Amino acid sequence: MQLILPGIEYEESYRDYIEELGDEERYPFPLDFDHSDFAALLAKLERFRQSIDLPEGFVPATTYWLVHGSDIVGVSNLRHYLNDRIRYAGGHIGLGIRPAWRGRALGNRLLELTLEKAAEHGINPVYVHCHKHNEPSARMIIANGGVLESEINDDGEVVQRYVVNTPKQSHTVRAYGAV
Repeated sequence: MQLILPGIEYEESYRDYIEELGDEERYPFPLDFDHSDFAALLAKLERFRQSIDLPEGFVPATTYWLVHGSDIVGVSNLRHYLNDRIRYAGGHIGLGIRPAWRGRALGNRLLELTLEKAAEHGINPVYVHCHKHNEPSARMIIANGGVLESEINDDGEVVQRYVVNTPKQSHTVRAYGAV
């Protein structure tokens, strides 16, 4: 398994991944982008990475694909910094595992590799949020060093906000209000 930037050679696997997700809510959010023109999708992901033509309210973010051979098995999205909205609910990292690959602890691996990318970007600490009812996500975050900092209500859903120190920079956890 390796974590890579999106590439044209994975078009068929990407389309299969989206089809496999069906009507379920997609995580991370770039999985909702139009993929009818795959080259345009890749260009859009690259523009997000380079902070070019971002929609209002969005921040630069890098999308990564966890691949096994020619298959995309998971997707993560690393936001380069937080604005007020995603600081409140959203955090630095969103991720998801393809349904056929779930139940194999790949979420743990995907988060671990994405935290390494966060360290390369100089992001520390990293904020990772999940809905309270999503116990597998909470366990994954804790397994990667996450410490529950707070719980908030976001549109009727309880969101747990975890903070994780990146692997290359193990410093004291800073509170949300700290600079």
